[in-house]
Amino acid sequence: MMGRFLLALAGCALIGAGPVRALEVVSGVLRVDYPSQLPISRYDLRPDDLGFAGAVLATEDNQTTGRFLGMEFLSESVAATPESAPDALDRMIADGIRLIVVMAEAGDLLALADRAGDDVLILNASARDTALRDDQCRANILHVAPSEAMMADAVAQFALWKQWRRWFLIEGSNPADRMLADAYRRAADKFGATIVETRVFEDTGGSRRTDTGHVLVQRQIPVLTQNAREHDLIIAADASDVFGLYLPFHAWDPRPVMGAGGLHPVTFHAAHEAWGATQFQRRFEKLATRYVQEEDYQVWLALRVIGEAVIRTNSNDPGVLRDYILSDAFELAAFKGRPVDFRPWNGQMRQPVLLTDNKLTVSVSPQEGYLHQRSTLDTLGLDEPESACMAFEE
Repeated sequence: MMGRFLLALAGCALIGAGPVRALEVVSGVLRVDYPSQLPISRYDLRPDDLGFAGAVLATEDNQTTGRFLGMEFLSESVAATPESAPDALDRMIADGIRLIVVMAEAGDLLALADRAGDDVLILNASARDTALRDDQCRANILHVAPSEAMMADAVAQFALWKQWRRWFLIEGSNPADRMLADAYRRAADKFGATIVETRVFEDTGGSRRTDTGHVLVQRQIPVLTQNAREHDLIIAADASDVFGLYLPFHAWDPRPVMGAGGLHPVTFHAAHEAWGATQFQRRFEKLATRYVQEEDYQVWLALRVIGEAVIRTNSNDPGVLRDYILSDAFELAAFKGRPVDFRPWNGQMRQPVLLTDNKLTVSVSPQEGYLHQRSTLDTLGLDEPESACMAFEE
């Protein structure tokens, strides 16, 4: 699937000057699609334009300001398989596109960034592996997507604010689930919670929505959670979308659920209306004729980062833009109560994390009382002393 969204500006006449040549800024969005099972809930079905709709809206937003400054913003969106993604990247670069938003798993993201080289700036809009911000970081990757560590810390801060210190951790059996469980273990150590017990939910495959409906789940989950040590909270580490949504109301003991079920962390969601988000939601829904998903928001945010940097520097050079984005001068409004910016030591965007039950924004982390000498946003995820990233050192 390929679409090129052009909001053309032929020329711009400045007061007291003749027409000037537009500064053309072409960005790419490369989405790598993987085989996947149906989600547990029909509400979570993946739209064909996932991420791409956010790109269209961001390009429109960039052009709204750009047209007054003699700038022309364009974006090209491409969907590829893991096998075809390298060729798709090569075609983008051959077409002169050196600002590329990538939606891919960690391994493919790193391979694509290494293939692109230092003359291309990659913005990661989906991969949450904490290692990408740690010892696996790359100098040409900036992370708009939060890390698993940031999301787990957002949950942990709220749980500790509620004085829910004793956690019963249930993790899936897939590698992504184990990685998420490790993030929650780290968060528990960081903020002073205790994981009183850990159990594993084995993923046996099959169609979770049809083969393991509510009748079977009503019997399985109580057995899984029976006779657990005394706990205040169940943490679901289910990155694979196998069991987390089933935990509320089915656990043996009546306890709140957080993580992949119950109250969960997101970058954005369709019910969020605070801090001017309602106008964003309405514009997106008019454009896409559906509700926004996290991937849409993250691609929108990535392209807005590019747009803001271009407007402030009057340049489309990836190196110039990268330096500005990582500087103290950069900040961007993101409908989350405070501006976002980037950590210069590993290229991770600092941003608040919303906690939602899918109906409303229950809370926003960082929570009140969690302080930091630089920014309270740095209480989420790897702080500078914790990160082994060396690629961003001068």
